[in-house]
Amino acid sequence: MENNEQPTNDLNFDNRIPLEDLKKAVNDIKTELAKVIIGQENFIELLIVSLLVDGHVLIEGVPGIAKTITAKLFAKTLKTDFSRIQFTPDLMPSDILGTSIFNVKSSEFEFKKGPIFSNIILIDEINRAPAKTQAAMFETMEERQVTMDGTTYGMETPFMVLATQNPIEQEGTYALPEAQLDRFIFKIKVDYPSVEEEIKIIQTHHERKGQKPQERISGVLTPEQLADFKSKIQDVVVEEKIIKYIADIITKTRNHPHLYLGGSPRASIATLNAAKAFAAILGRDFVIPEDIKKALVPVLNHRVILTPEREMEGMTTDSVVNMIMESVEIPR
Repeated sequence: MENNEQPTNDLNFDNRIPLEDLKKAVNDIKTELAKVIIGQENFIELLIVSLLVDGHVLIEGVPGIAKTITAKLFAKTLKTDFSRIQFTPDLMPSDILGTSIFNVKSSEFEFKKGPIFSNIILIDEINRAPAKTQAAMFETMEERQVTMDGTTYGMETPFMVLATQNPIEQEGTYALPEAQLDRFIFKIKVDYPSVEEEIKIIQTHHERKGQKPQERISGVLTPEQLADFKSKIQDVVVEEKIIKYIADIITKTRNHPHLYLGGSPRASIATLNAAKAFAAILGRDFVIPEDIKKALVPVLNHRVILTPEREMEGMTTDSVVNMIMESVEIPR
């Protein structure tokens, strides 16, 4: 893939789309987060890409590896509103969406908006809430609106849901329905840090001397800048052979012997959108196969299901997706 990567720097000067500001903003976000977050470069890049393409993100990992703090600090780099909702088994839809309250003075019901009416929403342990509460999120995540008592309330832009879940402790959790999983553009699996990163994490915590991580992070991106960047990403060039490459891979997931369920057309569109953003943040106004490869694993992680036999053998969705990528010819 070395030949395909070459144009990244060489062709910056004759880009049709001015992408310097976008590239700088992405670097500014990464620089701010690096003040507190050690490692996790891939995690942070996927969060940025998701934001740029109006996607929601599911974050999976064991407790204590900075899933929540990274999501919270990421929201702080944006000059927008932020709310955090802790999902619990007794959480009701009205606790998230809001409820109508009778106003004695006006003798009318007034809608009191819930915490979902914000820009960046962090949902901690999303798989702890029952199906009824999960279903309440469907319309909000897909159509960016809430319908209550026959009235529709639109969400302000940007609107992004960052949801965390713990893959280990399954007691008192509810599996997310496939239809809801499909509404997340990425499922990001966050791993333990390396020994070197662990040492640095302990050192920086010691050097902070009790200062809260949030106090070290500044907002670097306004909603207006974000809207401008999003429109630029729409104009990134995608050749027909690249579109066929995406379609070939996603189609192959639907009839692969190791997979019980393959990717939907929504997975194809998510891959395309993410690849355009990956290209743009590198200052490139066209998509190459490497951008597609970067997007495929997080896009398909939660959309494909292994056959029970392969799951029992310890195979992962990542390995099957990589296997499929290797088997599809790269466009030249």
